[in-house]
Amino acid sequence: MSDDAQTDQKSRIREYVEAFVIAIVLALFVRTFVVQAFKIPSGSMIPTLLIGDHILVNKFVYGIKLPFTNTTLIPISRPNRDDVIVFKYPQDETKDFIKRVIGLPGDRVEVRHRQVYINDQPLTEPYAVHQDGVTSEMEVRPRDEFGPVTVPADSYFVMGDNRDHSLDSRFWGFVKAEKIKGRAFLIYWSWDGTGEWIRWERFGKVVK
Repeated sequence: MSDDAQTDQKSRIREYVEAFVIAIVLALFVRTFVVQAFKIPSGSMIPTLLIGDHILVNKFVYGIKLPFTNTTLIPISRPNRDDVIVFKYPQDETKDFIKRVIGLPGDRVEVRHRQVYINDQPLTEPYAVHQDGVTSEMEVRPRDEFGPVTVPADSYFVMGDNRDHSLDSRFWGFVKAEKIKGRAFLIYWSWDGTGEWIRWERFGKVVK
């Protein structure tokens, strides 16, 4: 092989390596700061999100965070009521939870006979479902009768859409703003874990 051919081959190899490294760096950058994929493992957000839905989460929408920390370098916006967010589970931060924002900082939240009230006003919730036919007493558990509580500063009250089967702020308290990873915005893949059937109709569905 001539010197020119060897030089060309080395140049091509270097280009491939550089392209691969750049692709890896871009992928890590996007995953860290912009978009991350998550899989829905439970039914707490039914019917909005089903078990087996794979979603994309916008990590940029609430601000740019320092990697591997909870420190926000550049704040951009705050969660709004009804946003579906992914956050670190307060009782075990190795786990990610997904719920809907119900109460904002300073809000007075109460649940009376399953109806949510914000600052003594009933909240309209077309996304919420109740699968159990009976309500439960506060002494048993705070599922159907809760509060009132006032949401602290820089914290949020979250609930699952599947109200009778959701472990949420009614049980373990508030989500601190610094623990929020991002807002769910798109279902990019979905399959039924029982029958392993692909749910084509859910592809590209916006989370709202």
